[in-house]
Amino acid sequence: MPSVVIFREVNPRALCRRPRSGGGGKLHGWAEPAWYDGTWHDGKSGMRSGRAGPVNDAPHIPVLIGEIAAALMASRGGVFIDGTFGAGGYTRAILDASPSASVIAIDRDPSAIAGGAGLAAASNGRLRLVEGEFGDLDRIAAAQTPDGLVEGVVLDIGVSSMQIDEAGRGFSFRLDGPLDMRMAQSGRSAADIVNTAPEAELADIFFHFGEERRARAVARAIVAERGKTPFTTTNQLAALVARFVRAEPGLHPATRVFQALRIAVNDELGQLLNALYAAERCLRSGGRLAVVTFHSLEDRIVKQFMALRCGRVPGASRHAPAAPMVDPSFIAVTKKPIVAGEAEIAGNPRARSAKLRVAERTSAVVQDSAPVLSILASLPGERSHPRRVEKTAGMKQSRTNPDKTNPSRRERR
Repeated sequence: MPSVVIFREVNPRALCRRPRSGGGGKLHGWAEPAWYDGTWHDGKSGMRSGRAGPVNDAPHIPVLIGEIAAALMASRGGVFIDGTFGAGGYTRAILDASPSASVIAIDRDPSAIAGGAGLAAASNGRLRLVEGEFGDLDRIAAAQTPDGLVEGVVLDIGVSSMQIDEAGRGFSFRLDGPLDMRMAQSGRSAADIVNTAPEAELADIFFHFGEERRARAVARAIVAERGKTPFTTTNQLAALVARFVRAEPGLHPATRVFQALRIAVNDELGQLLNALYAAERCLRSGGRLAVVTFHSLEDRIVKQFMALRCGRVPGASRHAPAAPMVDPSFIAVTKKPIVAGEAEIAGNPRARSAKLRVAERTSAVVQDSAPVLSILASLPGERSHPRRVEKTAGMKQSRTNPDKTNPSRRERR
């Protein structure tokens, strides 16, 4: 069970201080996302990749916006990348911080890019909108800047309330709509996965991306049902899941399954990992990386990436030799993740799940990719050595036999 986060006020000035060498810190207890009207609102308040709607009419309050601008030291000016433009809240904060600041704003949702046209027109050339994936932000930076380097990168991970609230996007079971969930509005949809993926793959998606304990039972039921009638709507899938998953207070039975499908459809964890590597390549020395997460799956990847890049090398064991020492490519700006203060949560309850981690780029060379991070971002079937993966990642469950996990085999049925 998740522990309780003690929320505290954060002084934005502290984020402007130069970090001490070393860094990193233990993870705060995880606060579950807020649930409203039976659907998940992740707290991002319109600050996500693929958020639709005009920037000038954004209905939500960006989370930790003051802390983001301070963490990036946007007041010094320069070129920044907002890898998840959405409704433009972080971009606007960066532009407002200094007249010499400019932003390359990336979003894979064409609706978000179209919605940002007004802000771009009013920016006097300081905002460039790019339709694309934030996992490619280093290549985008190379195409948009003379030397391919930037002063800061901000990423806001997950799905937005605006996407959830639009029935036609198929993200929510609260509003009946097509079973879609595609942020880029192209490629394989949730319906494609549900109607064609093998039972074992569905079970892995639900268990590893949604942490759904009844993953196998739900996967079996889906395969049996789709042989009679293909799944085409959100309500159709939610109704089937509700037959096999117990309802919990404030949590719809289909919540974890829908989350897992969304992550799989959009390759959210893979894109996040690619973006972290890309940020390492395109940040100049002294540049800042700021990442806001709303779920433990995402936060775990960001936490481990920053720990490894800040010089924390795992010790040797009988399963893996000691990693060679390399100069850290980042220095942690804060020892622990920054969370919303009580005042912000009172005005915006969706901020309660937000965690901000910040690191500063050093002059060290770019490091090689880390296998342990790929493990955290993938399904067991995508890994070459599942048993070694289990030991390396430090996870309790067996990746070769999902029945040998906590919870018990009986409970997952």
